[in-house]
Amino acid sequence: MRYVMCANAHDGVLTQSMSENNLSMSIKYKIQVTESLAKQIAENICSAIVEGRLEVDERLPTEEELARRFGVSRPTIREALKRLAAQNLIRSRRGPSGGTFVNKPSLKEQWSSVANAMTLMVSVGEIGLAEITEARHELELICCRLAAERRDDTHLAEMKKELDTQKDTALSDSDFCASDVRFHRALVNATQNPVLQFVMIAVLESLQPVANMVVFRFRERELIISQHERLYQAVKDGDADAAIAVWNEQIAYLGEKYAEAQEWRRERDQAS
Repeated sequence: MRYVMCANAHDGVLTQSMSENNLSMSIKYKIQVTESLAKQIAENICSAIVEGRLEVDERLPTEEELARRFGVSRPTIREALKRLAAQNLIRSRRGPSGGTFVNKPSLKEQWSSVANAMTLMVSVGEIGLAEITEARHELELICCRLAAERRDDTHLAEMKKELDTQKDTALSDSDFCASDVRFHRALVNATQNPVLQFVMIAVLESLQPVANMVVFRFRERELIISQHERLYQAVKDGDADAAIAVWNEQIAYLGEKYAEAQEWRRERDQAS
């Protein structure tokens, strides 16, 4: 086992890099007295992973070795590793060939992180309905065009399944909203563009449900279903212009209903 270390100390800042067993491992960090050491170590190991200096499946040194090289206690290293594990950036394995390894996070896990973060931003008031509507409008215009060009039978079947679900008059408001999300998710999936799918997850999985639950008592289900039917048909026919026209119609309608919902809330708050 061989370590190579370069260190520069000035103004309370220490920079350190490390390699092990000829692996391309390099971890750099800056320590600020006012910040959590565990947080800083976790952030810098994360940077090494993101920048490719630590590769997927590469094994990290032991807690003891990391503590010695970073000049901190083992509990501090343990806390840093817990932070990384919570982000699914590393995994542990027991046994003779075990240790802590760089993980390859799945797309689903990253989607969940993004959706949770966006939901939090909405709940604390950092993102409003106007911003949600604008972002969703512009992004889904692109999705309509690409979906009409690239959809296949699987995507059409997903959209049709949700249409049939929405026509059930016994469907609860929350289930209707959930089906609405799945319908538009199928539209996004039909683009077959993983970047768009990833970006739209924040809107569809976190922002759209919030918006739906605000406006559900003001919108007309039958009209939404009619719009979905025409959007589905346009995508099926490969008619991007028709799909865009229907989407423009629906988002304008929803914008009106958002305004009604906000006015209703203001009047209710004033009366209470």
